Amino acid sequence: MGELIVLRHGETEWSKAGRHTGRTDIPLTPQGAAMATFVAPLVARLVASGGLAGVFTSPAQRAVRTAELAGLGGPGGPGSFGGPQPKQDPDLWEWDYGGYEGMTTADIQRDQPGWYLWRDGVIPGDAAHPGETVEQVGERVDRVLKRAMPLLGNGNVILIAHGHVLRVLTARYLGQPPAEGRLFRLDTGTVSTLGTEHDEPVILSWNVAPVS
Repeated sequence: MGELIVLRHGETEWSKAGRHTGRTDIPLTPQGAAMATFVAPLVARLVASGGLAGVFTSPAQRAVRTAELAGLGGPGGPGSFGGPQPKQDPDLWEWDYGGYEGMTTADIQRDQPGWYLWRDGVIPGDAAHPGETVEQVGERVDRVLKRAMPLLGNGNVILIAHGHVLRVLTARYLGQPPAEGRLFRLDTGTVSTLGTEHDEPVILSWNVAPVS
């Protein structure tokens, strides 16, 4: 049985500044690109331990480019590890932050003292950023898991996406409500693994930052 390997994309200017980045499609910084490159040896070891049955990325360029730099392939050709090419999965887009897109927590709390994303949610934005509830994000990642889990019989599956959506996915993998994703801090350029113990879902490793 393979493992789910969860990879958060490298740094962007907005993630560096703590700005909520949902559907805004911005590139990696040079440091973010370096983070993705540093991840490659760790990904290689994980793939070698169980093979590679599938790779899924968010359609955002920051996720797609992270997959390429981590050796997982992309439009330019096969990845370093062979096996399946990455498939873009719209259900792996980041949480749609609605009217809070591009704002920091401090920005939001000036008008909404004590605001906390996991409890208070977001406000509607424009047509490109209508906003989502945490339950709606949970419905999306449930679909991702439904597609990914059957592949684990043939090896590891790698998911390359964003901090909040991957935290919600982890909660759902563990059988918890979507909002329990609040418990799992996830930094840029890190690798985590989800597996089983006695046939029950567990976290095998979390928020591992490769040594540069």
